[in-house]
This record gives sequence, C-alpha cells and structure tokens, in this order.
Amino acid sequence: MIDTYRHKGMRKNMLEELRLKGIKDENVLEAMDKVPRHWFLDEAFLEISYQNTAFPIGCEQTISHPYTVARQSELLGIKKGEKVLEIGTGCGYQTSILFFLGAKVFSIERQKDLHVKTKKMLDELRYRAHLKYGDGYKGLPTYGPFDKIIVTAGAPFIPNPLLQQLTIGGRLVIPIGDGKQIMTVIDRVGETEFEKQELGEFAFVPMLEKKV
Repeated sequence: MIDTYRHKGMRKNMLEELRLKGIKDENVLEAMDKVPRHWFLDEAFLEISYQNTAFPIGCEQTISHPYTVARQSELLGIKKGEKVLEIGTGCGYQTSILFFLGAKVFSIERQKDLHVKTKKMLDELRYRAHLKYGDGYKGLPTYGPFDKIIVTAGAPFIPNPLLQQLTIGGRLVIPIGDGKQIMTVIDRVGETEFEKQELGEFAFVPMLEKKV
C-alpha cells in the first residue's frame, strides 16, 4: 500500500484541523498520523480521504469523520496494554487507531462481508486485533472483561451486556439516540454502580439488533 509525501501532508493538515477543533490528546493524534486513512477507502475518495467527513465503505456502512474517531479515542483515555472492545469494526480504521494507542484490541462486526474484508486487510498490515463476527449488542463475554469499550454505531439504548463486560474502573463510550446521537460516557465505579456523562451531538449509522 502506498503512502506518499502528499498523503502524509494531507494527514498533517487533518491533524492540525483536529487540534483546532479541540482534540488535545497527542497520543491520539500521533496514532492517527501513523494510520493512513486513504488505505481504508475506495480509490474514488483518494483525493478527499483526509477531509473531515464520513465516506461509504460498503454494506450501507461508513467510515466515521476523523473528528469523531479522535473524540471517541480521546474519551476512552486508553493506557498501553489495556483490553479494549470495539463494537463495529467497519473498515478497520478505528480498530487500527486503537492498536497504535497500545491497546489489546477485540472488535466485533455484524456485517459478514466487512468482517472478512477487514480481517484480511489488517492481517496483511500486521495490525494486531482479534476480529470477531457477531452481534455487538451481546459483546464478547468469552473474552471479557474489558478496560474500555467503544461503540461506533448509534445505539437506541445502552446494552446491558456491555456494561457487565466492563471492569470496575472501566469506561464505555457510546453514541445514544435515533437520527442524531448524544456521545455518552459510562464509567463503572462499582459492582452495580455506574456514572454517566453526556458530551454533545454526533451522527452515526444505526446499530442494528439481531443481525447475526
């Protein structure tokens, strides 16, 4: 895969735009600098792949805006070696950012074609992640608990299995709502205690139930 000086320049411009939009976590920005976004998009989007917009990736799914990826990653507050569950692998762009943040990544995708395509690509890139095909509402209880969980689709409610798969002290970042979503952060502070923050409006493709 090709990553030219031009691509690197476009990526630097994207990072500067993210800083202007309020992204402060340099670890997140460094990880996004290491992952060429254009690799995850159709060649038709090559010249505009670093714009702050979503693009289709097939199966009626999209790659999130760079700002959305950066903001969710920043909210997770990942420490190296933490076990992170991603709900919605998609094209693998966010998965790759998590990998470069030093996480031990587990990711679940409900679209079979996307799962197969992305697994092949990440294997070729040697971006280590455990990719699973399944129902994101159920999480991955066999592999839990997780220090952090990120949901990359709009959920109508907070799935209880995801809360239960968090470690005590763990964090879930999930967009909640129909149409537009509110970015929601849930911290597990005890066995049955959770704290919630709501942090602004975003737009995601819907998280579908009972797909698998």
